[in-house]
Amino acid sequence: MNFHGTEVRQKALTLLRGGTKNADVARRLNVPLGTIGYWKHTDRAKRGETVGVRPSLLCPLCDGRPLDKAAYSYLLGLYLGDGHISHYAKHKVPSLMITLDDAWPGVQDEAEAALRAVFPHNATCRVRLKGAHNIKVYFKHLACLFPQHGPGKKHERKIALEPWQQKIVDAHPWGFIRGLIHSDGCRITNWTTRVVAGEKKRYEYPRYFFSNKSDDIRKLLTDTLTKVGVEWTVLARGSDPFNVSIARRASVALMDAHIGPKY
Repeated sequence: MNFHGTEVRQKALTLLRGGTKNADVARRLNVPLGTIGYWKHTDRAKRGETVGVRPSLLCPLCDGRPLDKAAYSYLLGLYLGDGHISHYAKHKVPSLMITLDDAWPGVQDEAEAALRAVFPHNATCRVRLKGAHNIKVYFKHLACLFPQHGPGKKHERKIALEPWQQKIVDAHPWGFIRGLIHSDGCRITNWTTRVVAGEKKRYEYPRYFFSNKSDDIRKLLTDTLTKVGVEWTVLARGSDPFNVSIARRASVALMDAHIGPKY
């Protein structure tokens, strides 16, 4: 480890106060760029100057940074369906990952756009998996924005929205529904046959499904569907009511107007 004496540090501060860029000072004095940045930061703090914080570190809840609430409502739905937060030892900050099937590239694009809107100063990336991609962002305050994060699987713990999250969902309900459908839902075409005038005819009709093991997450969806006027029923898989079905013509038309098929 190299130690730099008071004389070198003072030369650096003189240059910095004169407007010389950090990189130029580091190169001229043969001092690591990180050390120059630290000296500049502490010097400005000692002299009472306002020390700026990088926007990528600011949290909407802790620091009052503006939040795109419409994009957040959609992202919250995606997170509750197919998202998780990880914090590996080799990384300094946690990451939010939304795992989405490659069969729906448009949904992947929407997810990444939502990440960029909610985290405008943080880089996003896509990590290839077998048949899918993780849409990913790193941010120190992810647990603030997604307080549903916790140990274990979502369906094995209580999932409830904080009051500030519920206000956002109430203001942007279709974004929330869209995120949930894009993660754990689908639009399909069912068919049946009827005998008309002695002739068997085939009839097709669309419907929406949402499948999730968490009773709490299904209730968040159904409560929001009810608020926007969508009628729904619960279909059991065996003895477990994992499936929410939307099949009435008027409700399907309402869903089509705001959600539509995954793409």
